[in-house]
Amino acid sequence: MNQSILFPDQQTYNVTREAVAFPAQSSGALIPCFVSVDWLQRQTGNSLNAESEVLAAFNQCRFDLEDAAEAAIEDEDFNQQGEVWIS
Repeated sequence: MNQSILFPDQQTYNVTREAVAFPAQSSGALIPCFVSVDWLQRQTGNSLNAESEVLAAFNQCRFDLEDAAEAAIEDEDFNQQGEVWIS
């Protein structure tokens, strides 16, 4: 794991974007990361309807998500808004 990329324990469910937002910090820059609810449902095999279910699934998949976000950051795989999306 790259020690220059940190993932604080902060995540929020964004209903409008149907995703969980979580930040990454790389070389002092804050990078917004998102994982879609669809991705979480595929990984857990569960239908996620309530915010609490979505956030529990995020926590269950956290290490895989951090690995995927880290790889995207290292590859500079950002969208036009400078965000990393895992979908």
